[in-house]
Amino acid sequence: MVTLMDYLGPVGALSASVELRMPFPEPVKYLILGVSVTLLLMALGILVWQTFRCCTQTYATHTGPDPVCDDLLRSGPMWTSADGSTGEPSTKVEDVSAQVHRLSRCLLEASVFHAPEECTDKQITPEKVQTEVNTCGPTGCSTLQTDRTLFPSPLLHLQVCGSLRFSVFFDRLQSRLVVTVLQVEGLEEHHPTRTLQPFVRLRLMWAGAEGEETEGSKDEEGKDTPPGLWAVLQEWRSRIVKGSCNPLFGDQFSCTLQGDKELHRIALRMEVRDFDKFSRHVVLGEVRKPLGQINVSYPLELQEELKAPQKDLVGEVLLSLKFLPTSQRLEVGLLKVRLVLVDISSEAALCARISVQWNQCKLRHHKTSVLSYSLVTVFNQVFLFSLPELPLEQCKILVSVYAKDAARKSAKRLIGQLTVGKQKHSEDKHWSLMMHSVRQPTAMWHGLLL
Repeated sequence: MVTLMDYLGPVGALSASVELRMPFPEPVKYLILGVSVTLLLMALGILVWQTFRCCTQTYATHTGPDPVCDDLLRSGPMWTSADGSTGEPSTKVEDVSAQVHRLSRCLLEASVFHAPEECTDKQITPEKVQTEVNTCGPTGCSTLQTDRTLFPSPLLHLQVCGSLRFSVFFDRLQSRLVVTVLQVEGLEEHHPTRTLQPFVRLRLMWAGAEGEETEGSKDEEGKDTPPGLWAVLQEWRSRIVKGSCNPLFGDQFSCTLQGDKELHRIALRMEVRDFDKFSRHVVLGEVRKPLGQINVSYPLELQEELKAPQKDLVGEVLLSLKFLPTSQRLEVGLLKVRLVLVDISSEAALCARISVQWNQCKLRHHKTSVLSYSLVTVFNQVFLFSLPELPLEQCKILVSVYAKDAARKSAKRLIGQLTVGKQKHSEDKHWSLMMHSVRQPTAMWHGLLL
């Protein structure tokens, strides 16, 4: 016999389940229930509406040509091919945003700097976009967009204007020369996007050899340089005045002159430049004042008009050239450097940097070893340059001679530069001799300009 027994649960749990109720009155409970039902009905309504739109929406597909565009294409004259057949012109969509940006910059610079005729005289049309970019690129337009080292900057051909006010005094008791840069007046803005940052670079030049003529003493524009060799005794630089066309300086510089340096053989050369953070300073004009033509025994204040910059002959370089057409190589030999010997320390040394440029773009360069400074420094070093498949007529050789202190690591100072190649105005005599005597070295003296 099985006895049925009732097992009672815990009294505490049963009482808790019975007492579990919401602590809200009845009206609040019905209000919450009504809001929930309303939200549910709204969600269902939105779902039904979106489903109805998705089922009833139709997509129109365009399979034929646009009648408006078709009428525009047919309204013009018929296109004729090279073989005489006629038909509708074919269209091609291209992204010319980059070309338009380049040409807009070219036209902007041309309106300010008077760029070459390839950029200013031609009217650029949509069909000639690619052609105009290719023609303007090698002749000067791309420099306005990319690096300025590719082509000569048109800023170098600006009209020189303005004047420089300065004072000079020579104390004969202490043999001390004092030069004070006071003010530059009448400068003009030459850049459309930034203001002027002028400063003055001063060089005290000493005529080491008067009346001595040197072959190749012409600058890059074919202009003759003053006869005779010059040496730089002192070199100074004033502070930079930003955003002013009439800057005030008030910088004073002094140096002690030796007894063997006659005052009538010393000239003061002052260049007004526009500062550039990449050291490509633009020369706005210069003033040259021979001290032998003025009385500097008392403080003398002068104001001179700025003139076009002119280079001085500071030395001579014996250069050897040889062209190897089969291997497309150029052999450049730096044999000797002749300079005016001034009173310098025994630790002074010379070095040179030889670079090959194509279309104003530096391809390769080599540096010579550092040798002691003397009247005639013998290098006898030959360097080979492998040239790419480029027209040799557009190549040129740039030789830069520097002076530095061999005892300690100090910044080198540029003494002078020379350029050999086929220039715009004339062809260098040494370059033409090298081209006529292929595979044979030819040596010639060149003038070193500063």
